[in-house]
Amino acid sequence: MAFILAKKREQPRNNMPKLNENTELAMPIRNLIALIGAATVGTWAYFGVIERLNTLENKFILVETDLGQNTEFRIKWPRGEMGSLPADSEQFMMIEHLSGELEKLAENIESGNAPHDQQQKLVLEFYDRRLTKIEDNIEKLTNND
Repeated sequence: MAFILAKKREQPRNNMPKLNENTELAMPIRNLIALIGAATVGTWAYFGVIERLNTLENKFILVETDLGQNTEFRIKWPRGEMGSLPADSEQFMMIEHLSGELEKLAENIESGNAPHDQQQKLVLEFYDRRLTKIEDNIEKLTNND
């Protein structure tokens, strides 16, 4: 048996077909269809994975940007560095107006021209005139008797 094996080894390998542009390949059609199908499915799966990776990467970039903006907003908003809401601006204007009115009232009170003081002054002037008229009437009545 060793002789047979040795003899087989000695055989030249000239049985290999030579490949060139005219070489024909005999293959069953089902194998050819299976190869084309496998290549198609492989290509589809590859591009599906690439698309999923791109989608996740884009979402990650957007979340990272939003997180940075949120951190900036969280820090700067309370400090007033990012502006204010329209309602806040309206409230600030109303506070400024009321502050001005309060200053005017304080000045009027200090000078004695407060609205309540003026009303009291009018009432006192009215009573003064009435009392003067009553006194005049009493004098007239006493002088006539």
